[in-house]
Amino acid sequence: MSRIATTILIGLLLAVSTLPAQAQRGKNEPKAKKLYCWNKGAERICSDALPQEAVNSAREEFSAASGLRRGEVERTLTEEERAEAAVVAAQRQLDLAAEQTRQRTEQAMLSTYESEDDLRRVFTERTGILDNNVQTARYNVASLREALVSLLGTAGDRELAGKPVAEKQARSIQQRHSELVTQRRMQASFEAQRKALDVEIEETLQRYRLLKGVGTDPRA
Repeated sequence: MSRIATTILIGLLLAVSTLPAQAQRGKNEPKAKKLYCWNKGAERICSDALPQEAVNSAREEFSAASGLRRGEVERTLTEEERAEAAVVAAQRQLDLAAEQTRQRTEQAMLSTYESEDDLRRVFTERTGILDNNVQTARYNVASLREALVSLLGTAGDRELAGKPVAEKQARSIQQRHSELVTQRRMQASFEAQRKALDVEIEETLQRYRLLKGVGTDPRA
């Protein structure tokens, strides 16, 4: 073996023999110390040890040797904040799903309906149901009002004649009045839904025209 080869081999052996010792020294070396800085009220506190009461506080971390900023830790959220954050995240997911649904709906709208008349027919069933609900509620309100007026008139006549209103009659008046209040609320709700449907139909048609790239329907 040549002198050069022998020298190279000896050098490699020496290098290999020093690897375990170097690795062991690396394991035994202490971790780089940190300096923690956080706010306690209006006071700024910095220390090389983080007390238990500051574990959940927002803080900055610096190298104790160089003073350079090494990182930042956000404050731990409270239960209420975590719950609120979960609600916000869930709402973002719902908004994203709604937007994706809207896009798919628009694509389906373009591919399914050849004209506005085709699109209007989609709303025919809902319009018919709501119109029927409104008419039924109006009829019930008128009938209950008429029955209540009749009962009140009979009770008034008895009082004018110096006779007490019968308990059964008083209960009937109270019942009819309660039913009338309920039917009025239902009527108002159905009428509001019907108006909202008109708005929805018009907005859908306008969106359809925009997607189709056509002008406003002259019937609108």
